[in-house]
Amino acid sequence: MIRSRYWLLVAIGILAISGVVLAVMIPLAVTPYGAKMQSQTLTVTPEPVSRLDAPGSWMLPTSLRINAASGSEQVAQYLADTLDALGGLQTSLASAGEISLSLEPGQPSEGYSLSIGQSGVNLSASTESGLFWGVQTLRQLLSGSKSEGWSLPNTKIIDYPRFAYRGAMLDVARHFFSVDVVKKYIDDIVLLKLNALHLHLTDDQGWRIAINGWPNLTDYGAKTQVDGGGGGYYSQADYKEIVDYAASRFVTIVPEIDLPGHTNAALASYPELNCDGKAPELYEGIKVGFSSLCVDKELTYEFLQDVLSQIAKLTPGPYLHIGGDEALSTPEADYLKFIARVSKIASETGKTVIGWHEMGKSKELPEGTIGQYWSFTTPREDAAELARQFISSGGKLILSPANAIYLDIKYDESSQLGLVWADGPTSLRRSYEWEPLAVVPGIEESQILGVEAPLWTETVKTLSDIETMAFPRIASAAQKAWSPKDQASFDAFAKQVANLGTVLERLGIKFEKAAGVDWH
Repeated sequence: MIRSRYWLLVAIGILAISGVVLAVMIPLAVTPYGAKMQSQTLTVTPEPVSRLDAPGSWMLPTSLRINAASGSEQVAQYLADTLDALGGLQTSLASAGEISLSLEPGQPSEGYSLSIGQSGVNLSASTESGLFWGVQTLRQLLSGSKSEGWSLPNTKIIDYPRFAYRGAMLDVARHFFSVDVVKKYIDDIVLLKLNALHLHLTDDQGWRIAINGWPNLTDYGAKTQVDGGGGGYYSQADYKEIVDYAASRFVTIVPEIDLPGHTNAALASYPELNCDGKAPELYEGIKVGFSSLCVDKELTYEFLQDVLSQIAKLTPGPYLHIGGDEALSTPEADYLKFIARVSKIASETGKTVIGWHEMGKSKELPEGTIGQYWSFTTPREDAAELARQFISSGGKLILSPANAIYLDIKYDESSQLGLVWADGPTSLRRSYEWEPLAVVPGIEESQILGVEAPLWTETVKTLSDIETMAFPRIASAAQKAWSPKDQASFDAFAKQVANLGTVLERLGIKFEKAAGVDWH
């Protein structure tokens, strides 16, 4: 790891060479991860690996130029658009400028180096995604107003992620959300350097993605959602629009078709998928575990071959999620037979298969299958054993401990939105005070692919609801996924979140003023 004391030595060397009295160094403050820094007024979430601040700030000129190295034009234009949206600035791309973006080999994957001083901003990374995450840091460091001007603090940051997979999940099945809402949520989560959006596309309450050859899935099975009010679905063109937009923000879409349970919408759409050939009624409740595909019908697998191959073709990312959770109406022998066969079908699409940790019951998972752990920070029942089975199959784990980072759980007893089933309510403090490596005993850090914060939508109906339930607790998940293991105390994190609240207000992102934070 690059230690921040390295930068202190560099700074001392530069000052010594310049003949500057060492006492000038006194106002500087070095922050190895999580350390307190008196001169730091603007924090960044997730906390960077290394940061060295100097007194003062750099005022952005009203006519601002961005110098973009070849290959970084997409990020440069995104930054220009972001700055112009603040008001009071006119930003252009130029061959020389006050802000410089450069691609330099040798930096960690998705990492970046950022330097802000009186001559402007230098941002470098080995990849475009690294530059993009550096831009998110700049967005959080901005202060000022349209009338008074905008400034950035003088600082040097070296940063890179702890885990490769840093995700959010949005359940569009229990309540449906438009393409524009999903795109807005993508814009929201990239602020925290999250790089995956898992879309829960199908469930008992609705089927949300068009599949060629199976029109009733959307003509009929998409008409409902929890508590009524109609539903909706994405055409394949809609889905491609979401995928393309996510890619422009360096976010990977992870589609989930939840199997063999959570399938009432499909069973209601096609009677022949039921063992008795009779379709159940459409469903608008929240109970789980009552539905199951017919494991012994060959039609089931013909259906899933069509569904999974079409979804895989529409999705350029490497992952295909097939659920596997809460199949309470599927006898265990049938469940194991089903998972062995359907995971093979999914793998043959060329994607890496992901499943909830219950799929660890199978000893026939494709090599490299990823398990998504959703039990508690202290595992319940056999959850840890099932999770470790994915490791035995050559895969890794995504950690989504329900009692910490399930975003559908109430903040407190007075919350109007949310449920309490995961030992809720879940305060901001509880969402933060856990450590990924401590959740599943017996695994190593290299066996964790990453962290994901799911948002189930039984009580969530609007974009405002989504943002309020997600923010600020999703910042806890982001910090666990990005920042080094030796993380700041909750009190230090709460100060970060207070600054994040100012940024969220500026960007028009709704959030809960959760307890434990001295909100500005």
